[in-house]
Amino acid sequence: MSANQDPVNDIAGFDTDAVRAGNYRSEQGEHSEALFLTSSFVFKSAAEAAARFGGSEPGNIYSRFTNPTVRGFEQRLAALEGGERCVATASGMAAILAMVLGLLKAGDEVVASQSLFGTTNVLFDKYAGKFGIKTRFVPLADLSAWQAAITPATRLFFVESPSNPLGELVDIAALSDIAHAHGVLLAVDNCFCTPALQRPLALGADLVIHSATKYLDGQGRCLGGAVVGPHALLEEIYGVVRTCGPSLSPFNAWVFLKGLETLRLRMDAHAASALRLATWLEAQPEVAAVHYPGLASHPQHALAARQQRGFGGVLSFEVRPRDGETARDAAWRFIDATRILSITANLGDTKSTVTHPGTTTHGRLSPEAKAAARISDGLIRIAVGLEDIDDLIADCARGLRG
Repeated sequence: MSANQDPVNDIAGFDTDAVRAGNYRSEQGEHSEALFLTSSFVFKSAAEAAARFGGSEPGNIYSRFTNPTVRGFEQRLAALEGGERCVATASGMAAILAMVLGLLKAGDEVVASQSLFGTTNVLFDKYAGKFGIKTRFVPLADLSAWQAAITPATRLFFVESPSNPLGELVDIAALSDIAHAHGVLLAVDNCFCTPALQRPLALGADLVIHSATKYLDGQGRCLGGAVVGPHALLEEIYGVVRTCGPSLSPFNAWVFLKGLETLRLRMDAHAASALRLATWLEAQPEVAAVHYPGLASHPQHALAARQQRGFGGVLSFEVRPRDGETARDAAWRFIDATRILSITANLGDTKSTVTHPGTTTHGRLSPEAKAAARISDGLIRIAVGLEDIDDLIADCARGLRG
């Protein structure tokens, strides 16, 4: 280890890794991570350039696929997830696409949860389908449905747990056993929990997907994504990023590095406030149902308590329509009456956000796909931020009175 390298190793605790993993100081001796805003890197000789491009000598070449700031983010996130390697991408959707292109081919099949972010559903169903990759969608928690959906061509299981926006879960360890018994890979989108609250690789998953845009940043500033897993699988995904170019910018990587430093603190605060808000909403006569795994009424509360360290910051609920009012009208009435909640589809921000999934994040799904995913017209999603929880409760009361 050089004098410029922080003393972080594989036995460092989570919060130490969150602050120091992947931090390699330059000859300038900077304490905060350096930001390398450069498109290319200079070689000492033609021979060194040839060796770098040929792969016989490590080092930076071109920021599309080698950049010190991006590499620092990748190393830190890999340490937090307990993975061998991480490949960063331009967005969370780019991470999923790079995984598909790197690991699957025409004729392969995917089994995916019905409870996915709407754009993820479209990526698998429409765009992967154009390349001859078939996707079957099954109920997230029904392990027998996953088992029954496997064919000799199945290569990948893909899940969100907890799911967007209903907070549904799957037993990751049990699902990994089913997958591995048939030579199938299991990829888990860990966006809602982050490694601060859940580590899917330790539960048996092969790959973890992130939209770094969400909680890894934590302040709604930049777009980015990542895939974490074993080196052999990630090498194929890295090849897609290098060749096709869905690369993470160094500036965004630097922002995410700073975001990771406070990840556990923020996730604990988000989860504590979300539980208080969900508990309050559940007690309101105007609310028909609340979906949050931290509630004892959630059908998978015990599973969430077992495989997660906390319950996360996202909840959803349904408002009872008034006489002559449709479910959608009731949801929109609530949203439009709030004054603190930001009406936006993003989540994972310090600022709490509210959205109507049926006409935004899941708006491109067919009516049949929405019904299968239980995205009702009256469903509202709130991503609880870091404001005073009493102010958020008062704002939701304003929404219910609206």
